[in-house]
Amino acid sequence: MDYVEIAKQIAMVAVIAYLIGSIPTGYIIVKLFTGQDIRTIGSGSTGATNVKRVMGKKWFFTVMILDAIKGVVPVLLATFFTTAFAKIGLLPVIAAVCVIFGHSKSIFLKFTGGKSVATGVGTLLALSWQAGITIALVWALVTWFSKFVSLGSIVALALAPLLMWLFNAPDAYVWYAAVAAVYVIYLHRENIVRLKNGTENKVRE
Repeated sequence: MDYVEIAKQIAMVAVIAYLIGSIPTGYIIVKLFTGQDIRTIGSGSTGATNVKRVMGKKWFFTVMILDAIKGVVPVLLATFFTTAFAKIGLLPVIAAVCVIFGHSKSIFLKFTGGKSVATGVGTLLALSWQAGITIALVWALVTWFSKFVSLGSIVALALAPLLMWLFNAPDAYVWYAAVAAVYVIYLHRENIVRLKNGTENKVRE
């Protein structure tokens, strides 16, 4: 077992995934088309929900899809590396963790960013397409009926570990889903307070 080569692969995957995650999709689109800094508007997040406040539904879905693709790409790239940990899916999980962290703490935006929901779902989709699609459907249904994007995000990610387990994903994927759920829900802590107080913004009236 070449430990040096394994360490190099882990480091390469981590850095590439973080940099891909750091690409500030929402920030770039708003800046390009309106000249505004999305971080000074609404919640200050660079994610799709905040972009919608500035540019409408079309760009909400555009940013959401692009952010999800950011989550898919590094995880899939990580599967091309073969290490002693391949059977437990270590490298794809490392890629998933780093791309989510990059999205929420972008090196290009002085470590600010979004709340990693779409990117997180993208990573889950790449790890297990069955679980990923189910999580996306849960998000869509809860968001549609409640009218709260934040609630849909919290419920969908909270169910992610269970869904990974139900679809017989490797243990590493289940644990990743649990950690990702905790992290994304933590990023929504202000939304949770607003939901409790009845002051959270609705996606539609």
